[in-house]
Formats: sequence, C-alpha cells, structure tokens
Amino acid sequence: MKYLHTMVRVTDIEPSLRFYRDALGLKELSRRDYPQGRYTLVFLCAAGDEQAQVELTHNWDPETYGAGRNFGHLAYAVDDIYAACERLMKHGVTINRPPRDGRMAFVRSPDNVSIELLQHGEARKPAEPWSSMPNTGVW
Repeated sequence: MKYLHTMVRVTDIEPSLRFYRDALGLKELSRRDYPQGRYTLVFLCAAGDEQAQVELTHNWDPETYGAGRNFGHLAYAVDDIYAACERLMKHGVTINRPPRDGRMAFVRSPDNVSIELLQHGEARKPAEPWSSMPNTGVW
C-alpha cells in the first residue's frame, strides 16, 4: 500500500491557489477541468516531495462545506518556521497559532482547512514578534 494524496474540497479555486501555492509555497503539479462532471482537480506538493500530494477539488456548482473537525489538519515541515509565517502574513494569511515555541504554527486556508507548520529538525530559539503573539480564532 502506498499513500497517494489528500483531497480537500474548495469553494473557489483562485483564492485557494493563492493560499496553497503562493502563500504556503506548494508546487502545482497538474490541473484538469472535467466539464462533464462540472469540477476541476488541482494537484499540489511541497517542493522536492511529489509523493505526498494535496488534491484541491473545486465543484463548479456552489456548495457549502462545514468545518469538518473530523478531518483534522494537513501538516508540513518547513526549514524556517519564522520565515514561513512571515511569508504567509505578507500574503494576508492570519497566523491562528503563532510559533511561540519556535516549533509549531497553525493557519487556515480560505475554506477553513487547518494547516500545521512544523520546524524541520530542532525548534528555533523563541523570538519576537512570535513569542508574545496571541492565538487568533481556532485551528
């Protein structure tokens, strides 16, 4: 058995791509429209790790998706937790759980999917503004 991907339903593909691709830094591997089924699939991965993919599914007909707390979250290791959070903030993403410990942060996608960022290797030394930044919302 081999892990292939995680599918996340998105309500609007462009804001979702701005989050996953532009702000989070994932690489778009493929995109395909299925007019007969009225949906689009976009596959993304972290740079250098094409084996673990995220599939964004955009149904063209409007649907409302719940918070999906039974899903949990996606998690990515990053080389520099502070730089990753700074890049996300520059793209207008709220850091829901800042990396106060130099190790872990949480953000949410435009469709409220929780994303965990973990410092690769040892935790970074706690630093401002992260150390004193409060939580915002839920993750």
